[in-house]
Amino acid sequence: MEPIRALGAMSGTSMDGVDAAELLTDGETIAGFGASDYQEYTATDRAVIAAAMGRWPGEAGVAQAAEVVETAHARLLSRFEGVQVVGFHGQTLAHDPAGRRTHQVGDGALLAEVLQTPVVWDFRTSDVTLGGEGAPLAPAFHHACARHIGAVQPIAILNLGGVGNLTWIDPARAMEDDGALLAFDTGPANAPINDLCMDWLGQPFDRDGALAREGCAAPDLVAQLMHHTYFYRIPPKSLDRDAFRQAGAAIDALPPSHAAATWVAVIAASVGHALTQCPTMPTRLLVTGGGRLNPAIMDALTALTVDVAPIEDVGLNGDMLEAQAFAFLAVRVLRGLPTSFPGTTGVKARVGGGQVSRPDGVLDSLPTTARHTSSRRVTKAR
Repeated sequence: MEPIRALGAMSGTSMDGVDAAELLTDGETIAGFGASDYQEYTATDRAVIAAAMGRWPGEAGVAQAAEVVETAHARLLSRFEGVQVVGFHGQTLAHDPAGRRTHQVGDGALLAEVLQTPVVWDFRTSDVTLGGEGAPLAPAFHHACARHIGAVQPIAILNLGGVGNLTWIDPARAMEDDGALLAFDTGPANAPINDLCMDWLGQPFDRDGALAREGCAAPDLVAQLMHHTYFYRIPPKSLDRDAFRQAGAAIDALPPSHAAATWVAVIAASVGHALTQCPTMPTRLLVTGGGRLNPAIMDALTALTVDVAPIEDVGLNGDMLEAQAFAFLAVRVLRGLPTSFPGTTGVKARVGGGQVSRPDGVLDSLPTTARHTSSRRVTKAR
C-alpha cells in the first residue's frame, strides 16, 4: 500500500482540548508529517466533560459530554482539506478493563458524514473485549517513531497526559515480534495537578510549574502513595484517570503549593519505578505530552538514572504525537493490521481494533478489512 494522508485527533484525560495532526503513512512506516491544529475546550466544555467522568452510556451527563466532544472535533477537523481518512479517538469517560468494558464518548459515524471522509473510531473495545487493558494504544506508532529517528538501541517514550504512560521499544526488532514493545501506564501525571489548579486557582494547569515550585514535597506521603497496589502489578497494565483520587486525598489536603510539589514527586517516583519494570534500562527517555512543558516535572525526572529529554530533541512534535498516533492506527485498521499486542495491552494475541464509518460513495477505493462499516446521515454537526 502506498502511503496515504491520514488525520488523527486526540482528546486526552487532561481535558484541555482537541489535538489534530496529519501523517503520511502506510500504517507501518512514517513517510512524512503534515499540518496540525488545536481546538481548546472552553471552561464550560471542560465542566460538562468533567461532570460525565466515570459514567457509562446512558447515564446522566453522557449525552451532553458527547455533544461537546463531537462539536469540538467537527469544528477542528473541518479545517483540514484533502485528508483521506480520519482516526478519531473520542474522549474517555470510564475505563474498566477488569470488567471488560471501556467508554470513549463521540460518534465516529456522525463525524464521517459531517466531514464527508471515512472515520476510524472505537479503537479500544476489541482489545478490552478480548481481555486486554485497552491502553495504551500509541506504542505501535512509537515503534515507527523509533525507527524514523534512527534509534538502534532500546529507548522509551514517556507520555505525560492526565495519566502517565511509557513505551519501551527495541527498534532492532520488528513491531510485531515478541519483545519489541512493552507499554503500560506509569501512574498519575497531570490530572491531579490540573484538578488542584482548577479548584484553587481557577486555571486548568500549573503554568511553568509555578505552583509546584513554590511548595515542598511531603516525602512520607509520596512513599505512602507508592505502596498503592497498582505499582505491584506486573505490566502491561492501565489506569483510569481518577484511579488515585482516594489514595491521594491526603496529598490534596495539603496547602496547594505543597500538594502540587508532592504530586510532582509522585510522578517522578512512579516513572522511576516503571523503568525498573522494563526488560532493560532504555538508553534514553523521551518525554511527550503536556507534562514535558512543566519545568518542575522535568527537573524531577532528570534525577532518574537515564538520559531524559523532551521529544523535540529528536525532531518529533510532543504536542501532536498522540494525534499522529491515531492517524497511524487508522491506516493500520484500514489495512487489517494489528493495533495492540500482548506486550502493550496484555491481550492474549495481536488485535486489530477500530470501526470504520464511511459516508456513501466517499473513498470506496481505500483498502479495508475492518470488521465493521457503518454510515449515518446527518445534516450538520450538533
